[in-house]
Amino acid sequence: MIGRLNHVAIVVPDLAAAAQSYAETLGATVSKPIEMPEHGVTTIFVELPNSKIELLHPLGEDSPIAKYLERNPDGGMHHICYEVDEIMAARDQLFAKGARILGDGEPRTGAHGKPVLFLHPKDFCGTLIEVEQA
Repeated sequence: MIGRLNHVAIVVPDLAAAAQSYAETLGATVSKPIEMPEHGVTTIFVELPNSKIELLHPLGEDSPIAKYLERNPDGGMHHICYEVDEIMAARDQLFAKGARILGDGEPRTGAHGKPVLFLHPKDFCGTLIEVEQA
């Protein structure tokens, strides 16, 4: 069901400083910040030859990322995103196998403008998994 690794998301306490570090220290190409109010985050993508790193920062006080930073003030890995060919078929397979999908089980539009679902970390070795339609 899962395809290639799309990105690894890292929560950062200072988005501009993190982007600068990736660009200047590692020589990476970084996107401009993208505000996503529906997810409560501002995100920057670091382009890699075979994948991406997503830098996440809270957007608003109710952001779930703000709560993450309270527990982890230095930031850290937040989730891993895998591509799937058909998000609804993947959702149905996941439900059938007992995986818990966060929220109402309906895909939301992710940072790439494609449908995404998040899977409960307790079902995947403590790691929050995002699946995104390829």
